[in-house]
Amino acid sequence: MIRLTAQLVTLDAAEGDAPSRTITGLAVPWDTVATLSGGEQVKFLKGSLPEDGPAPKLLEFHDDTRVIGVVTERVSTDEGMMFSAKLAPTRAADDSLALLAMGALDSVSVGAVPTKFKRTADGTLEVSEARWLELSVVTVPAYADAQVYSVAASAEEAEAIEPQQEEVPTNQDSEEENMEAQPTPVEAAVATTPIYAQAAKPARMPSAAEYIHGMLRGGEAAEAVKKQLRAAAPDITTTDDPGLLPIPLQPVYDNFVGRRPVIDAIGPRSMPTEGATFRVPYVSTHSSIGQQASQLATLTASTYAVSYYDITKLSWGGYSSVSEQIIDWSTPEVIGSLLDDMARVYAYQTDDYAGDQLLAGCSQSAVLTDPTSPSEWVSDIYDAASTILTNSNGNLPTHLFLAPNMFASLGKLTDSTGRPNP
Repeated sequence: MIRLTAQLVTLDAAEGDAPSRTITGLAVPWDTVATLSGGEQVKFLKGSLPEDGPAPKLLEFHDDTRVIGVVTERVSTDEGMMFSAKLAPTRAADDSLALLAMGALDSVSVGAVPTKFKRTADGTLEVSEARWLELSVVTVPAYADAQVYSVAASAEEAEAIEPQQEEVPTNQDSEEENMEAQPTPVEAAVATTPIYAQAAKPARMPSAAEYIHGMLRGGEAAEAVKKQLRAAAPDITTTDDPGLLPIPLQPVYDNFVGRRPVIDAIGPRSMPTEGATFRVPYVSTHSSIGQQASQLATLTASTYAVSYYDITKLSWGGYSSVSEQIIDWSTPEVIGSLLDDMARVYAYQTDDYAGDQLLAGCSQSAVLTDPTSPSEWVSDIYDAASTILTNSNGNLPTHLFLAPNMFASLGKLTDSTGRPNP
């Protein structure tokens, strides 16, 4: 039979002034990325943990109720932060020392609060400076190299604690093997809370009720259930668990644009609230201004008259009967969608009516007989503009209103060589 040690942990018997109840090892390797359970990655840069200042506490599994000692020495090397820690003479520390000596506890995990950090392009949290709070002995570390190298007990404890041996058949490889823990995700931590470089517990798939509850609450609750779903189901497709994937709805599409180009071009005005009709006065006869014939001669006689238009109010609207069930159960919310559609159709119908009234009130000065003729288009447009300029006391036209078929004809005009009209 060949005997192999289960862990690369040495047990030293301390005598006289030699250090006792002490463990040494690597707390955290520099420039090594650990992947968090939520997908986030973290890396401690060289020198990011301090060698001086308050001594970090020595805990078990990052539980501050299970203090077993204190870190007594910290040395930053090219490899990482080395440490020595002394266990207290307590029953809990005795139990931990026994587990450390036999290799059941063989790894460590730091607990630190980043004070200087940045995000790289791939999203990794690079910690350049941190406040080291504690060091925990653990069974499985996030960093495979964060190991306990040696355990120093007292002479009496060394006799009582023997490193656990393991017997294997002689037909297997006789070389000593390192039982090295593989990197596993660590719990996600934000920069304002401690980062615990420990392995995460296996993620649990959220139930459908938990997923919907988290999504309805939104914010941090929604993000938490999304991270839990991603962590627990890396190899599960949407066909495996359709009940956990509700179908999201986009905003309702409505092809009514809801603009009022005719009314916006003219400029809407508010109607008086009282009465079924109202009167809009306008200047029907303008004053006369002329050149004085000679000094002391009588000026041009002037007549100024104001007439009015009587406007009859019209009502435009519509209604829909919606059941309470549709109101309560719809998503997106039906009332908002219905009111938005009514507003769009209202804008379209009232603008169409305004365009019809504008056309009916205009006098026709030219008729476009050939919509494919660029020269006739130019001639008729400028003849109409001249008429407006003359009959409105110098007001130039500002808008050209076209029916859809005339708009298409205008856009298709080309010159004699077939080039599009600029």
